[in-house]
Amino acid sequence: MKLILAPMATLTHAALRSTIAQFGGCDEYYTEMIQAGTLLTGGPFEKYYLFTAPESEKIVWQITGGKIPAMVEAAKMLSQMDGIGVDINMGCCAPDIVRAGAGIAWMLKDRRETEELVEQVGAVVRGAGKRFSVKLRLGDEDFTTEGFFSFVDMLAQRGVQQVALHPRTKKEKYRRPPRLHYVGQLVKYIEEKGYAIQVVLNGGVSDGASAKKAQEQGSGISGIMIGRAAAQKPWVFKQIADYRAIGQQVSSGAFTVDLLETARNFIEQLQHFQPQEFYKTRLQRFFAFYSDNVQFAHHLRTRLLNHPTPEGCLQQLEEYFAAAPHERFKEENPPHEQFNVL
Repeated sequence: MKLILAPMATLTHAALRSTIAQFGGCDEYYTEMIQAGTLLTGGPFEKYYLFTAPESEKIVWQITGGKIPAMVEAAKMLSQMDGIGVDINMGCCAPDIVRAGAGIAWMLKDRRETEELVEQVGAVVRGAGKRFSVKLRLGDEDFTTEGFFSFVDMLAQRGVQQVALHPRTKKEKYRRPPRLHYVGQLVKYIEEKGYAIQVVLNGGVSDGASAKKAQEQGSGISGIMIGRAAAQKPWVFKQIADYRAIGQQVSSGAFTVDLLETARNFIEQLQHFQPQEFYKTRLQRFFAFYSDNVQFAHHLRTRLLNHPTPEGCLQQLEEYFAAAPHERFKEENPPHEQFNVL
């Protein structure tokens, strides 16, 4: 069972990956969405999206865009770099992405255009000896199971080797639980059809208990993809992996996280891997989630978001934990929480 970092704009860059790696890492790291057109024009910041640290062999390059020629050329460029392969984003529902004909728009366009995209990008990626994958949702609000499976048929028949399903519709937000039963249905459908496609679940997993639930409801999945929880807890992959399937509860999986030092490390990695122009958005995005580790999360979050510089964030963190030293160290996987999974 693979554990995978989900692609998230302004988050899944080399700094977060390096922070996660300090806790043992995961099996695959999806990059932020890389805009195909911007990559090809060679903008001043594009090189920062192409860093492969800390484990280049585990990188999955995710591309987005609304034009087939640009997507093909971007895939050709990225297929020559280190990493597992190239992924097409067909799940992002951000309005500006959809208006550009990218993200989930590819699930809603005339099928012939999407078929052409998948066929051409797939030929380039597989021709370079890399894995070709797609990340998608269930579809629009009026989707049907039959229509969704028909879309999967198209992907399989054009050489897609892995799909990551976020089992929500275009408009469903995180307030509604993901429809995990669709993942199990997808696995069963693929098996019945004899397709050579791996299925990855994205959504609803934030710890060991939810990983177990996801595995049970999505029997046969090859991996679990984690996004927001990996920003809140860069150690979440270790937390899940430490649940050993040995038939009994044990305490050997317990570990303690120094919240101040982990945050300090992230800030240092950010300064190393990102340009100064990116500091504000990356700090605000990360600490919007990371603050949930403390009791007075709203208070700390507000302070951090109001001081979005490396020095400002570090000062706020030091002041918070000086006032609440008992919150600095967080114990994970205590014995009573452990169970057999993965």
